Amino acid sequence: MNLEPPAMISFNLLKPFGRFSSGSPNRVRARAERLSETAPERALALFAAAAEAGDMEAAFIVGERFLEGKGAPRQPFEAARWFYRAAEAGHVRAQCRLAQLHLFGLPKAAVGPNAKLFHAVELTGADHAAALPWAQRAAEAGAADAQALLAYILTSGPEDVRDPDAAIEWYRKSAMQDCPQGRFGYAVALLMNADTAEQTSAALYHIVRAADAGFPAAHYLLGVSAERGVGAVLDETEARRHYTVAAEAGLSHAQTRLGLMLIDGRGGPADLLNGESWLRRAAIGGDSEAAARLGDIYARGGALPPNYAEAAHWFRTAAERGHKAAARALGMLHLTGAGVARDPDEAATWFQQAAEAGDCDAQANLAALLQGGAVSAFAQDPPPVHDWFERAAEQGDLVGAFNFAVCLAEGVGVPRDDVRAAFWLKRAAEGVVNAQYWYGRMLAEGRGVARDDGEAAAWFARAAEAGMPDAQVAIAECHIAGRGVPRDHRLAQSWLARAASAEHAGAMVALGMMLGGGHDIEPDQRDARRWFARAAEHGHPLGALMLARHAWRGIGGPQDIEAARHWYEHAVSLGAPEASAELALFEKVLADAGTKADIDITLHPASSDAPSARVGM
Repeated sequence: MNLEPPAMISFNLLKPFGRFSSGSPNRVRARAERLSETAPERALALFAAAAEAGDMEAAFIVGERFLEGKGAPRQPFEAARWFYRAAEAGHVRAQCRLAQLHLFGLPKAAVGPNAKLFHAVELTGADHAAALPWAQRAAEAGAADAQALLAYILTSGPEDVRDPDAAIEWYRKSAMQDCPQGRFGYAVALLMNADTAEQTSAALYHIVRAADAGFPAAHYLLGVSAERGVGAVLDETEARRHYTVAAEAGLSHAQTRLGLMLIDGRGGPADLLNGESWLRRAAIGGDSEAAARLGDIYARGGALPPNYAEAAHWFRTAAERGHKAAARALGMLHLTGAGVARDPDEAATWFQQAAEAGDCDAQANLAALLQGGAVSAFAQDPPPVHDWFERAAEQGDLVGAFNFAVCLAEGVGVPRDDVRAAFWLKRAAEGVVNAQYWYGRMLAEGRGVARDDGEAAAWFARAAEAGMPDAQVAIAECHIAGRGVPRDHRLAQSWLARAASAEHAGAMVALGMMLGGGHDIEPDQRDARRWFARAAEHGHPLGALMLARHAWRGIGGPQDIEAARHWYEHAVSLGAPEASAELALFEKVLADAGTKADIDITLHPASSDAPSARVGM
C-alpha cells in the first residue's frame, strides 16, 4: 500500500499564526479546542502552532487529526511524525499510538530524525521491534492500554521479541486497572494454562468483565463458551446473544458463528436469510471459514436451495485464502462439472493445493486421478502422492497405509511392488473396509502373498458385512464356486441382492444369471429379465447383451424385436463381447425371415445360453 507524500498544509500551518509562538501555548490550544468543530482547518493550524511552541498534548492532537483526516487530508505517516515528537518528549498516549502504528505496518524509517519528507512510504508488515520500545515506555508509565499492547507484542511478535511470562504479567497489570483489552488478554493467558475448573472460572470472570465493557472479542469468546459448554453451562440462546453483539461490532468469526446458528435454528428461531447474510458479510470481510461454509450450504442444499455455481464461487474464495477443505470441494465440482466446467486438470490443481496442505481426502482424490490417467497437467512432474501416503502410513494412519498400498499395487508414482502392497494392505485392513476387500483380492490372486482362498473369503466377508458392494459380490462368487467357503447358492443370492440394492450393476447381472437356471435356486426367467434390464439401464455391457437376447427370444416376457435391436446396439456401443456378431446375425435373421412375424427364434446362436453368474471383481 503506497501513501502519498504529506500534505503541504502541515508545513505552512504556522505562517499566518506565527505570532502565537511567543505567547502561551496552552491559550493557543484552548482556542483551537473551541474552533475544533466549527473551523477544523483553522483549529488544526492552531494546535500545530501550540505544538511548535512546546505543547506536546497539542502535538498529540495534531497527530490524531491527521490520523482521522480532520482539518486536513488523512495522512497516517504525517500523524506518526507528530506522535513521534510528542512521544520523544514523554507523552504517554503518543507513545502508545506510535506503537500501534508500527504494528499496523508503519516502518521504523518513516519517523524519527532521519525520516525523509515528501516521499511516498510503503506500508510494511507489523514491525514488532519498532513498536516494542514505545509500548514499553508507555506501559512503565502506568498506561493500562499500553500494558495490554506490550503484552500482545511479547506474545505475538517474532521469536527474538517474545517473552510469554512477561506478557502474562503485563496483561495482569492492565487487567487490574480494569482495561478491557488487558482483562481479555489475561483471561486468554489463564485459559491456556488452566488445569482446574477454578482456574477456568477465574479466566471467565475477566472475560465477562471485558464483555461488560463492550469488548467484542470477549463477547465472541463467551459465545463459544456457551455454545460448547466449556467452563459454563451449555446455553445456545446465550451463545447467540453474545455472537450477535460481537458480529454487529464487525468481528468476522462471530458473524460466521451467528450465521450458522441462524440457519440451523439454534438458540432461537431459524432465520435463513439473515443467517446467509451474516455468513456472506464474514466471507466478504476475509473469513475463509465463512466462505467455505457458504459453499458447503449451497452445494448440499437443504436449508437453502442448492446452487452449484454459487457454491463454486464461495469455495474458490475460501480456497484462494488457503482453506484446504474448500480447495478439495472446488476440485470435486470441477471433476463432476457441477456449477463449473468439467475439467479434470483444474480439479487436480485444487486437489493438489489441498493435498499439499495436508488434506488426506484430497491426496486420495489426486492419486485416483493420476491412477486413472485422466490428468495431463502433471504429465511431466507428477506430485509425490506416494510420499504423502507413505509418511502417513509410517505414522500409523490406516487410511494413508491403504492409499500407499494402492500406489504400490497400481504403480502410481512408484514401481509396482505387490509384496509391499500386500504388507500395507494387511496393516490397513484392520480398520479400513476398502483395504479388507483389496487384501482379499491379493490373497485370491496370489499377488504379493501366497494364494489362500479361505483367507481371501474371510476378508471379503468382513468387508461385505461392513456394507461394501464390491466385497458382497466377491463373497457371493466365492459361495457360487465353493472357493474358500462351502458352496451355497442361496447365500450367494442373498449377498448379490444386497449389492444390487446398492445399485451395483455387476450384482444385478449376476442375479439375472443365477435366476436364469443352472444354479441351486429356483429359476425365475421373469425376475432374471428384470435384473438384466436394471443392469442395462446402469450401462453394464453384459446386462445390455442379456436383455437383448431375452427380448429377441421372448424369455421372461414377450418377444420384442425393437427392444432387442436397441439393446444389441447399446451392447455394441458398450463393448460387450459377442455383441457385434450377434447383432449381425439378428439383422440377417430378420432379413431372411422377411417379416417380423415369421422370425424363427431357434436360429439364435448357442452363445445365448446363460453363462456363469461370475461378473468379475
